[in-house]
Amino acid sequence: MRVDPSYINNLVAALDQTQANQQQYSSELSGGVRVTSLGTDPVAAGENVLLLNEIQQDDSFTSSATNVTGQMQVADTALGSVIAQLTQAISQATSANNGTMNSTQVNAVANELEGIRGEVLQFANTSYQGQYIFAGAASSTAPFDSTGNYVVTAAEGGQSVNYLTTPSGQQIQLNVPGSQIFNGGGDSTVSVFGALNALIADYSGTTVDETQAVTDTATLNSALNWVSRQRVTIDNSITQIGAASSAASSAGIQLTAAQTNLMQTDVAQVSTQLSMAATQQTALEDTIAQLGSGSLFDKLQY
Repeated sequence: MRVDPSYINNLVAALDQTQANQQQYSSELSGGVRVTSLGTDPVAAGENVLLLNEIQQDDSFTSSATNVTGQMQVADTALGSVIAQLTQAISQATSANNGTMNSTQVNAVANELEGIRGEVLQFANTSYQGQYIFAGAASSTAPFDSTGNYVVTAAEGGQSVNYLTTPSGQQIQLNVPGSQIFNGGGDSTVSVFGALNALIADYSGTTVDETQAVTDTATLNSALNWVSRQRVTIDNSITQIGAASSAASSAGIQLTAAQTNLMQTDVAQVSTQLSMAATQQTALEDTIAQLGSGSLFDKLQY
């Protein structure tokens, strides 16, 4: 009978592999991690890289969403205050237009409107964390001067609209340039400061051109409605960011669970594998020991 000369070598190699398996299983149990290197499981290691990238994207978006939401909420609050001021200004102008006030009273309305313009200017130059929120990309410069002129140019980024891209690829508008909100984007019929300045001029003299004052009051009312529409844009974006942030957080939790399941040790399974490897090692050692006692030919069965 011919005997495979590699028989003993194969047994020894099997024993070495079994011992290596035991070390691997013991390491997995002690560390709680199944994949410790690319060689352990190349496919799982690759999937883990992809999962970690997706988790990082979701985390980055959630963090950015928190920051921009704070800024947009400040913008929303500022515009709410502007709307309240403009509503008061329209009420003052309407009273001045009824023909019952004397020049002193009408001039007092002009003074009231100057105060309102000052309040609106403060809101138009609102800053958040050191950045002017209605200055487009030129956020380090106060966008309006004392009479309501928009002083940041398009070249400086004053007309820029910023967007936040969600993990799904959706783009959400983050701001509305101040020139669009308060100066109507060049449309004088909805310009907040244009209407306020005109009304202040209407009521500052000794006589009032009632027809012109009524027209300017109507312009201010149109400007109020225009500001309200711009505020809706910001409110909608806040809602969209909130929904996208919640979706990203939920996705992040699911991805983290998938990554954990992929990489962590299955304790029950690995414990069974470790026990089987130990049994296999014992069997191999016994076989090798038996072969090592006496002549190999004594072990052969004819």
